[in-house]
Order: sequence, then structure tokens, then C-alpha cells
Amino acid sequence: MSEYRIDTSVKPEVKGFFDPATNTISYVVKDPGSNACAIVDSVMDIDYAAGRITYDHADEIIKWVKQHDLKVEWLIETHVHADHLSAAPYIQDKLGGKLGIGRNITVVQDTFGKVFNEGTEFQRDGSQFDRLFDDGDTYKVGGMECLAIHTPGHTPACMTHVMGDAAFVGDTLFMPDGGSARADFPGGDASVLYNSIQKVLSLPDETRLFMCHDYGPNGRDIRWETTVADEKLHNIHVGGGKTKEEFVKFRTERDAQLDMPKLIIPSLQVNMRGGELPPADTSGKRFLKVPLNGL
Repeated sequence: MSEYRIDTSVKPEVKGFFDPATNTISYVVKDPGSNACAIVDSVMDIDYAAGRITYDHADEIIKWVKQHDLKVEWLIETHVHADHLSAAPYIQDKLGGKLGIGRNITVVQDTFGKVFNEGTEFQRDGSQFDRLFDDGDTYKVGGMECLAIHTPGHTPACMTHVMGDAAFVGDTLFMPDGGSARADFPGGDASVLYNSIQKVLSLPDETRLFMCHDYGPNGRDIRWETTVADEKLHNIHVGGGKTKEEFVKFRTERDAQLDMPKLIIPSLQVNMRGGELPPADTSGKRFLKVPLNGL
């Protein structure tokens, strides 16, 4: 049984928005008893080669929220993403809401503040966010109570957010045929990730799980919703009672073969700032850094 109190009788409406450029799924989660909603893991578009930022994906979400007359109360980041840039400040400016992330964002900021040689003007205290969540913290979207569960391993700041019978797992888990996320980034740990996955799998079997990414393994159509029961039975990395030792061995060997995400350098610089671009120089221009041999 889960140590967390979960009310699966509350069934929020969940709308997914797939971004094919990064294989990311963003969500609008509506309280079933009101017009209040949360937006989870938004995406800002970047043409990295051209150095061009646009907001088509975020504008699609904004349009949908306005069409359905919803009130955004929260913008949730499940973790500091290394494969896409957050559009949370852009959406917040258009629709309002509070921006929240796990408290260990400060660990990530300290680590990558050094990697990117950020000056003392870069705050490493999480102050770019409106709320820093600890394990077991609760908050409300309308009348729906939501729960933040600390699920590190992929990154130190990873959180799973449970809203009624829906849990947004970030990169802690993928669909059953996708397995799990890598654990070799600075601050990652395969053993810790296994323990975090067990937290998620201890939720009620009927809990709906929503992925942050899907890559359509073996050519299947993109999917992003499953259940705790399905993951426990069929997840190729942890399902069927696989031990921690088996998982850590597999994950470590697998991670050693993976390339760095294509957008890791711009993503980390932006996302550790809460989705804000680096500050402009005296001419008003903004720049991203490339740390040579730093990752």
C-alpha cells in the first residue's frame, strides 16, 4: 500500500498536447468540480541551429484553455528537463497561475550554475519559482487536492504530481514498452531511480499515469497514458518483480551507450531559470553558452 493518501474517486479531465520536435507531452489538468486547471510540463519551441525561439506549442495550449474558459492556477514542472525548454513564464504571462517545481531545484541550479559558469547574479535558491515542493506537500487546483511526491534518480529535483486519480510522472517512468529514463546526468542515480519508481508503483493500481515523453518504440503510435497496474505487470525495465540489482545493472550499461540529448545545453540554461532566457547583455541581446567538455 502507498504511504500517500490518494483519492482515486476524483477524476480530473486530462488533455495532452504532443510536441513532435521533442517527443514531449504537456498537459492541461482540469478540476472536475470547477473551471480551475493546472498546466504540466509546457514546451517552448527552439530552432537551435538558427538560435530562434517561438511559441507555437504554448500558443496551442493557451488557445485551448481560453476556448474552454479555464482558469490556470498552477504551472507545474515535474523536473528540470534536459530535452526541451519550458514555456511556463510565457504561459504565466498570458494566463496567470503559480509556477512550481521540486525543492531540489537548488541542487540542480548549483550543479549547472558551475557547469555554465554563471555569475553571482544567477540565484541558486529556487527564487525563480513561486513554490518549491517537498515530498508529501499538497496544494489545490480548484477543489481538487493535489500531492507532490519526490521521485529523484533521473534528476535530484524530479517530482511526481498526483491530481485525483491521475499522476504525472515526468521522466521517472515511460510507457511499459519504453521502460524508464536514464540516470547518468549529474545528480542522477540508478539505485535512487529504482526506489522512486517503487513509490509510483505503490499508488493504487487504478491510478492513471501520464508520461512526459513517448518515442513510439518499435514503430507503434505515440501514447502517453497507462496505469500503475499495467506498469507493474509489463514495464520492460521494472515490471514483473525485477530486482533493484537487475535494474541498476541494466540501467548503468544502457546509459553508457546513450548520446546526450540534442537540446540539453539550451534546455538546462533556460529551465534552471524557471523557463526564463538568460539575461540580456548591454546591447539587449541574449546568448546561450556552450561549455566545452563540461557535460
